[in-house]
Amino acid sequence: MIDLAPASTSDTPEPLWLSSFASLGSAFFTELQPTHLPEPYLVGANTALAGQLGLRADWLQSPAGVSVFTGNTLMPGMRPLASVYSGHQFGVWAGQLGDGRAILLGELTGAEGPQEIQLKGSGLTPYSRMGDGRAVLRSSIREFLCSEAMHGLGIPTTRALCVTGSEQRVRREEVETAAVVTRVAPSFVRFGHFEHFSANGKEAELRQLADFVIDRDYPACRTSERFGGNAYACFLEAVSERTAAMVAHWQSVGFCHGVMNTDNMSILGLTIDYGPFQFLDGFDPGHICNHSDERGRYAFNRQPNVAYWNLYCLGQALLPLIGDQDVAIAALESYKAVFPRELQTRMRAKLGLADERDGDVALIEDIFRVLAKSRCDYTIFWRRLSRFVGGAPVDSVRDLFLEHTDIDAWIAQYQQRLAGSVPLADASAAMLRVNPKFVLRNHLAEIAIRQAKSRDFSEVELLLDLLSSPFDEHPLHEDKAGFAPEWASQIEISCSS
Repeated sequence: MIDLAPASTSDTPEPLWLSSFASLGSAFFTELQPTHLPEPYLVGANTALAGQLGLRADWLQSPAGVSVFTGNTLMPGMRPLASVYSGHQFGVWAGQLGDGRAILLGELTGAEGPQEIQLKGSGLTPYSRMGDGRAVLRSSIREFLCSEAMHGLGIPTTRALCVTGSEQRVRREEVETAAVVTRVAPSFVRFGHFEHFSANGKEAELRQLADFVIDRDYPACRTSERFGGNAYACFLEAVSERTAAMVAHWQSVGFCHGVMNTDNMSILGLTIDYGPFQFLDGFDPGHICNHSDERGRYAFNRQPNVAYWNLYCLGQALLPLIGDQDVAIAALESYKAVFPRELQTRMRAKLGLADERDGDVALIEDIFRVLAKSRCDYTIFWRRLSRFVGGAPVDSVRDLFLEHTDIDAWIAQYQQRLAGSVPLADASAAMLRVNPKFVLRNHLAEIAIRQAKSRDFSEVELLLDLLSSPFDEHPLHEDKAGFAPEWASQIEISCSS
């Protein structure tokens, strides 16, 4: 047995133990083995997360660890399984879906409680439909880096423990090589899990699943007096509020998810399934990051409404348990209050405003309008504005705009709002803690991917370090915080990404 104990004083192994999800029974999953990948190698390892999970970094990076997290070797106590769910894809009911290329290995008890360990790209499952059950190196690196970039930004997300690769060929738009990313989360249950059992009239299983999630992740819903003590309505409201907070955080940093299907929505309000995602370069509210999204359903400025639409689908799925349509609708209403409040709170923080005043919403809306008019680089603008408040020349901000009339007028209003609020040095310091210097721009990921294809993983390691602390200066890596090169606009990302 491989020693999974931390590198500290404990001599007792901390093995993977059976997944709580497996206790639900065979109606919820299929047990199966991951499919072997030949000659796996390590692409990237998140040693900080490994330590939090009680895994030794040296073991994780060893051939034994690579074999386990490629799916070639199972540890004692692992019970690999793929779960079944359904969902709406691009607004259309797609019927049964499920873990088509993901296999849950089990759980580790980490510093933040039980964490499920899941392999993505580990081979065919009964839910693969027309797919091959594999992930490619390109998409796996993107997910590995973006999971940790989002965590570094403080955005609720699944995590990524490692990426392994193989020379086995996989066909997408072109022939690529296979890879496996190991994902970590308290739960991988999605809205689509509830939709599956509700749509198939399996109320007993629907109730079993809801009770499992409530008891494990939302225990306060059992004792709440909201909605007359209806725990299922309280659950829907709590999920709505977590989702609202998550999407508000997305919007504040300029993150585009790209494929907000109901089966890609976490019941815990975590960002999940990193496929055609993108952080905005030039600010375009209508930006569509997913090349497959021909109608722009998941454009950046539509994400808040799509999230509510998805929650409405969850509410419909839970209606047999809630028992009253009016109560279900009332439970969803909290989203409409929480999302704008959370977004405004985050935007005030980005502006260094320590209190709430009349006119703040207009000030925020005005800067969005000015940024959109000039397609100004979103991340760089906020970072330079933070420096300007601390005493940097105003031209460092004005130079981001081809035409200065609008930004000059806005800066004048902004300075008036800041006056007398808090000392400017304090405001600047606070802004630098919420306006990141580094985000995972498409071209940065692309450079790392190109190098990784020739077995050079240094860029993956560097980006993991920078994105894990995106508010720090890292003065030796100013190039990673610069403008996107012209060729970046030619990068296309789709559902196969």
